[in-house]
Amino acid sequence: MKKWIPIIAIAAILVLWGVFTNNNLVGLDEEVASQWGNVESSYQRRADLIPNIVNTAKGYAEFEQETLIKVTEARSKATSVTIDPSNITPEQLAQFQEVQSGLTSALARLLAVFERYPDLKANENFKELINELERTENRINTERIRYNEVVRPYNTSVRKFPNSIMASVLGFDKKAYFEAEEGTDKAPVVEF
Repeated sequence: MKKWIPIIAIAAILVLWGVFTNNNLVGLDEEVASQWGNVESSYQRRADLIPNIVNTAKGYAEFEQETLIKVTEARSKATSVTIDPSNITPEQLAQFQEVQSGLTSALARLLAVFERYPDLKANENFKELINELERTENRINTERIRYNEVVRPYNTSVRKFPNSIMASVLGFDKKAYFEAEEGTDKAPVVEF
């Protein structure tokens, strides 16, 4: 019986370590999922603002229909891409960022069009919608930063030895970070 005590003690330690590691990884994974929900919520807020901006602009910019259509199409694409927060891969995140970039680009063209319409720029509803969009863009950036901040300890825990062994056995994989889009490392050229 005495020869089994060390084996039972080692087995108990391994089981306790496994339970502790699993619970820790589950907690970190839930933080990542929760923060991803905040990121999606911010993007959804932007998507919800766009129809109001487009509708307000329609009366002022009747002959700019192509731009308005492109914004609407980009919004549709952006809201069609969803990601399972329990399995965020770099490929999924890249696809998500690509459609969101398309929407950002379409919005930039829309805002450039609005510069040509002084009556529209003076419209209080439009000004408030644009201010709300700007606040939303700031919120998106903040939530993306926070998402990366909660991914870091999760990925660290998944990759550190001996947790990496248990993470692999339990199916916890490294999560993708938000990264800068290609070409954003170069300053834009501004010409007057």
